[in-house]
Amino acid sequence: METYGAWSLIPTLVVLGMAILTRRTIESLLTGCLVGLLMTDPTHVVSRGSDILLDVLGNDTVTWIILVCGLFGSLIALLVKTGGVLSFGDTVTRRIHSRSQSLLTTWFLGLIIFVDDYLNALTISASMKKITDRFGISREKLAYIVDSTAAPICILVPFSTWAVFFAGLLEENNVTGNGMSLYIEAIPFMFYAWVAAAIVPLVAMGWVPNLGPMKAAEARAVAGQPMPDGVDDNALEVDESKPRPHLLNFLVPIATLIFFTWYFDIDILRGVIVALAVTLTLILSQRLLSFHDTFDTALEGFKAMIMPLGTLVAGFALKEVNDVLGLTDFVIGTVQPLMTAGLLPAVVFITMAFLAFATGSFWGLFAVAMPIVLPLAESVQADMPLVVGALISASAFGSHACFYGDSTVLSAQGSGCSPMAHALTQLPYVLIAAAIATAVFLTVGYL
Repeated sequence: METYGAWSLIPTLVVLGMAILTRRTIESLLTGCLVGLLMTDPTHVVSRGSDILLDVLGNDTVTWIILVCGLFGSLIALLVKTGGVLSFGDTVTRRIHSRSQSLLTTWFLGLIIFVDDYLNALTISASMKKITDRFGISREKLAYIVDSTAAPICILVPFSTWAVFFAGLLEENNVTGNGMSLYIEAIPFMFYAWVAAAIVPLVAMGWVPNLGPMKAAEARAVAGQPMPDGVDDNALEVDESKPRPHLLNFLVPIATLIFFTWYFDIDILRGVIVALAVTLTLILSQRLLSFHDTFDTALEGFKAMIMPLGTLVAGFALKEVNDVLGLTDFVIGTVQPLMTAGLLPAVVFITMAFLAFATGSFWGLFAVAMPIVLPLAESVQADMPLVVGALISASAFGSHACFYGDSTVLSAQGSGCSPMAHALTQLPYVLIAAAIATAVFLTVGYL
C-alpha cells in the first residue's frame, strides 16, 4: 500500500488545529477529510469522498453505533418525560448533602455500571445531571466524571464489551494460551485505566484543584449556570410540574438494560431493545403518557442523538482517509527501532495512544496494530501481559481523550455540554493520568 510518510500527519494536525481555534467538531473533521482527499488525488475528491461516506455508513460497526445511540436517546427521553429520572434524582438527593458526595456518587455508579461504556456514559449522565445542578457543579465536570468511568472502567472488567472484543483479537493473533486468560493477566498492567479512575475521587473531593478550562466552567456553574451557552438539552429535560411516578419505573428499565446486555453475550443493542420494550409496557400500562406522546418522545430522543452521531460518522470518515494515507503504518514503522524489552511497553502506550487519539479508532486500530506489536514483543522477550496492558491502556486513553471519540461525544451529550467543551476541560486530568501511566510503564518495563 502506498504511504505518504510524515505527510500523513497533516490531516490530523489540521483537525486538531481547527478544532482548537473554532471549537467546532464536525466541521474540523470534515476539513481534515478534505485535506487528506486533496493529498491523495485532487481530481477525484467528490467521488472518493462520497465512496468513503458510503463505506462508513455501510460499515456494520457504524450501523450498530447509530442504532445503539439512537435507541438509547429514545430510552432516556422516555425515562425523563415520565419522571423516572426525577424519581431517581429525588431518592438519591435525600442521601446527598454536598458537592463532593454528588460527584463521588456519580463515580461510584460508574464503577458498578461497567458492562459497556455507552451504557455508562448515557445512563449515569442522564440520571445525575439534575442532582449535580443543585450543587452548582458544571456539566463539564459531570461529563469528566462520567467519561472517566466509561472506557477506563470497562477495560478493567473481564466481562465488558471491551474485554470481549480485545480477548477475541488476542485469540485471533495466536497468542500463547487463551485470549481471555491473557487479557485477565494484563488487567493489573492497564495502568492508564487505574490512574484515570483513581484521579476522579481526588478531583471530586477537591484534593486535585480545577485546572485550566475546568476552572472557568466551575466558576460559571457556581454563579448559577451549570450548563454552558449554546447547548440544547431540551429533548432530555424533565417536566417538573408532573407528579413523580414510582422509582421502579426508572430502576426496572435500567436493570433490564444491564441484565439483557449481559444475557445476550454483552450486546448492548439487544439489551436496549428489550429495555425499550419494558419501558413502553410500563408507560402504556400505567397511562403515564398518551400513545402519541410516547412515540413522539421516543422520536425526539432519537433526534437528540443526531449531532453526536454526525460527529462519529465524520470521525470514521477521517479514519478511512488516514488509512489511505498510511498514518498507522508510518507511525508504527517510525518507532519500531526504539523498541527494546524495557522500553517497549512505554513506547507502545505512547505511540498507540497518539494514534487512537488522532484517528478516533479505539477498536479497529488495534486489529491492525496487534499483528505488528505482539510478534515484536515476543522477539525482544518483553513481558507479554505488560505489553498487552500497554496496548489496551492506549485504547482507553484514546476513547477518554479524543474530542470526536464516541465515549467523549456521548458523555458530553448526556451531561448537557458540547464535546469540545468536555474534551478541553478534562484534558489536563487526562494528560496527568497519561504522564503517570507512562512513568509506571517505563519503571515496570525495566524491572
